[in-house]
Amino acid sequence: MRLLIQRVSHASVIANGVLSGKIGDGLLVFAGFEESDNEKDIEYAVKKVINLRIFDDSQGVMNLSLLTTGGDILLVSQFTLHASTKKGNRPSYIKSAPPKIAIPLYNSFKEALEKGLNREVQTGVFGAEMKVSLLNEGPVTIWIDTKER
Repeated sequence: MRLLIQRVSHASVIANGVLSGKIGDGLLVFAGFEESDNEKDIEYAVKKVINLRIFDDSQGVMNLSLLTTGGDILLVSQFTLHASTKKGNRPSYIKSAPPKIAIPLYNSFKEALEKGLNREVQTGVFGAEMKVSLLNEGPVTIWIDTKER
């Protein structure tokens, strides 16, 4: 499971021409799944995401997490996080899980994030063509691969 996390002042996603998710201060989380991902990967990822201390405290030091700031999450599926560019110029997505595997993992990840935060997580639409808008704050962008623990 791979995550690209961006600290944002605001973010939104339009899927199929319709606004599907929107947040203010918080995290935009792009998530890509592979066939070998399981509940242990989700558990690890949730713990990391909600506890990442990447929000500024009163001294301007990145010391606070979503749990302390009350920020929100916008979760967007992104199979291209598993792109391989080792050969040629056309990325291969062979490591990306097919929808029948990825969709249940995505839904499980969303539910686990909501349980960990004790509030709703905004989302895009799995598999849809989406337009994501964001204002990256910092900028702060974090990469997490659950296979690299």
